[in-house]
Amino acid sequence: MRIMNVKTVIQKKNDITPQQQLIFFGLIVPPDKIWKLKTPSLPAHASHWQPTSLASQLSSEVSLTPLQAQLLINRSISDRESVRSFMRPQLADMADPMMMKGMDEAITTILKSIENKEKITIYGDYDADGLTATALLYNFLSSIDIPVSCYIPNRLKEGYGLNREAIEKIASSGTGLIITVDCGISNGEEIAFARSLSLKVVVTDHHQIPIGFQVNCPVINPHQGGCLFPFKDLAGVGVAFFLAVAIRASLRERGWFKSKPEPDLKEYLDLVALGTVADRVPLLGQNRMLVNSGLGIMASTRWPGINAMKEVANIGTSEITADDLAFRLAPRLNAPGRMGDPEIGLKLLTVKEPHLARDFALEANAANNQRQGVEKDIFKQIRGLIKTTEGFNDLKTLVFAGEGWHRGVLGIVASRLVDKYHRPSLVFSIQDGRAVGSGRSIDGFNLYVALGQLSHLFERFGGHAHAAGFTLKAENLDNLKSELETLANDTFGDEDLIPTIEVDAEITLNDITLKMIREIKGLSPFGEGNPEPLFCARSLKVLSSRIVGERHLKLRVGQEGKSFEAIGFGLAGKYPLDGKTINMAFTPELNRWKGYERIQLRVIDL
Repeated sequence: MRIMNVKTVIQKKNDITPQQQLIFFGLIVPPDKIWKLKTPSLPAHASHWQPTSLASQLSSEVSLTPLQAQLLINRSISDRESVRSFMRPQLADMADPMMMKGMDEAITTILKSIENKEKITIYGDYDADGLTATALLYNFLSSIDIPVSCYIPNRLKEGYGLNREAIEKIASSGTGLIITVDCGISNGEEIAFARSLSLKVVVTDHHQIPIGFQVNCPVINPHQGGCLFPFKDLAGVGVAFFLAVAIRASLRERGWFKSKPEPDLKEYLDLVALGTVADRVPLLGQNRMLVNSGLGIMASTRWPGINAMKEVANIGTSEITADDLAFRLAPRLNAPGRMGDPEIGLKLLTVKEPHLARDFALEANAANNQRQGVEKDIFKQIRGLIKTTEGFNDLKTLVFAGEGWHRGVLGIVASRLVDKYHRPSLVFSIQDGRAVGSGRSIDGFNLYVALGQLSHLFERFGGHAHAAGFTLKAENLDNLKSELETLANDTFGDEDLIPTIEVDAEITLNDITLKMIREIKGLSPFGEGNPEPLFCARSLKVLSSRIVGERHLKLRVGQEGKSFEAIGFGLAGKYPLDGKTINMAFTPELNRWKGYERIQLRVIDL
């Protein structure tokens, strides 16, 4: 296999005339995407080595194949300890929950409520991360006979985070303590209101800390200044899991389990895996350890609702992957909340009776089908607006709003805009003079930081570098468009708007074997921070091509007497290709169908 370190010269988009094309590997490719070999960040002691030399050294030191070593180097994982923990993620390497700033105070508050037999309410977010976090703490506390209930706000009526009306309802229910999960870090006023009603509050969250943050209650969030926890990128459900571990340890010290069974929190890791993958946090470090363990448990999960969702989503009982969680389970779990009824998702994760679990799974599936239709309609409307937007091709940011657009799908529509146009995209629904929106961004443009510079326009906002939610007066939308565009112009150039495909290595079809695919699989689970390895091959002959499922392209490609079937999802527009010679970026995988197994190439670009 040729693992190449190739210099490439990429012209800036400004320099490209309609007749010109970008050159890569000596290949002619259209200027809508750039292919480039990954350039790994080498450790200081290895700066004089070529990547292939370092791969050879690393593979001999830590018992990796040269391919695995190079793929890890491409992901900037190249010292022995990092490689060991990456290749063998194990729960023995779990960090101490008590290293999290605020954990001591939170445990003291929670144990006092438990000793006083006060009812605890878990207040979660309505997305998959928030739902799994809520279910985890609810299932754990109820299993040890602690009075506990849940509250999930309605996305369409209440919006994100704590709100006064919800707090009043919770107070009137006899609750003494609210524990937030996946929310609360931006709710200082609401927390003060809760305390005025004699409610205690513990905040667990993983979102960025707002400027001027000051909350008078225990807070667990790895992003806090002075937090010694060694991993900062946990999902909300990950923070909740570490809290559960700390609660169990503290109760054990107090003899709580002398007369009752101690719950095995390993059995909760499938919930952690589902929420972590769904929230698209990096699958590295502690997240990789939690997800890897959770995927192993998912096949024999104890939760009837997850079993029912697996059945509805046609996920087999054998091996389950991170892709299954991201693209088959998470959308179904999210859909009821997006369409206005988050209780279905929560019931799926807390129900005990299998027959009820199946009913909830079917409801979630129906909501997902409805969500897809609504999302498609809004995206179609936006495509119509684009046709009438003067100077659209010169814009570096996209901001669209519609009267009464369904608020539950705005984030997905924004994601589709980013996928298609590779620009930071904000989508708003206008109702009664207010615009509620969701945004998604690209690498190089931190959306949360950008919105912070425009905070004078918003009533509220929060989120991450790549995703955010916000509310503002509709009359401020024009100012938002112009000021966001100015920020983008100051941040990046036209060339940054050309999507880049990072290729791990150039190979030939003869390099692709079952052994190679097994080596690649050894680096899973794949996801954010650890993308699936991507290869390219050039001068492939298209032996046949056809359209399948209306939008997808099925090929058979050949090179030097070797041929494979290939599938390009969403690439039907490239048809027909019969008899042509192409260059292809792809991931080799095993296609299992009716008990048969064969190698297939999943096409990313051609």
